Amino acid sequence: MQIIRSIAEMRAWRCSAGKLAFVPTMGNLHAGHLALVQAAKQQADKVVVSIFVNRIQFGQGEDFDAYPRTFETDCEQLRVAGVDVLFFPSEQELYPRVKQAFNVEPPHIQNELCGAFRPGHFRGVATVVSKLFNIVQPDIACFGKKDYQQLHVIKAMVADLNMPIDVVPVDTGRAADGLALSSRNGYLSAEERSEAPRLYRHLQSMRDSLLAGSQDYVALERAAWQDLEQAGWRVDYVEIRQADTLAIAHAGEERLVVLIAARLGRTRLIDNIEVQRVASSAA
Repeated sequence: MQIIRSIAEMRAWRCSAGKLAFVPTMGNLHAGHLALVQAAKQQADKVVVSIFVNRIQFGQGEDFDAYPRTFETDCEQLRVAGVDVLFFPSEQELYPRVKQAFNVEPPHIQNELCGAFRPGHFRGVATVVSKLFNIVQPDIACFGKKDYQQLHVIKAMVADLNMPIDVVPVDTGRAADGLALSSRNGYLSAEERSEAPRLYRHLQSMRDSLLAGSQDYVALERAAWQDLEQAGWRVDYVEIRQADTLAIAHAGEERLVVLIAARLGRTRLIDNIEVQRVASSAA
């Protein structure tokens, strides 16, 4: 595996790479990231993974400085996974003027769901991903469905800005008890880790109710919210949305997504589950 740190070298390498798949990450890699790598390998001749902890997507009081940096371990995992290039730019390389003067501004959805609790987060995500796409110039980019709102923003950005990139969604990687794999799971205490799968159980229960024909979205959301709070969670949101647009869902719609974000101790966990109802059950 080749490690490239400069934009100029990355662009030079890309010229002879053939069909290229890209997996952008912030490092501290786990099995979920490696699943993205495997999906990328099935799509292209070469695979590039980037590691860059992007300061501008962290809000005030968030964990930029504390975010785990595990470069050597990450490199070994990527070598074993068969990655061709690790793009590992410095902050100075990616943001040479220090303060970014031009940013990619997502539409209003950036202020909903996670965006309501992390102002500016999706602007930071869209800006850095746009920069990375411009540098790496992939044909394909793989993103996990766990960050469903992020995936939506990236897909919309690629479409609206006419980027010649196929964004490939990859199913959420999960532990045996259902907990979505995340770098932030490492912040959980042993007791919190035992409690954490409650989030996914609620998603499954809400999905089952929707598939059974329930149209009372508010009641389903409220029941999950109340149970999480009673178990000691601090809930940011529990919402049923339209899966393709993330608009507020209405009775009778067939493609839905249930999204939850809640804090367990000092750890903020997010997860979601897609729901495809047949027309007869939504009638």
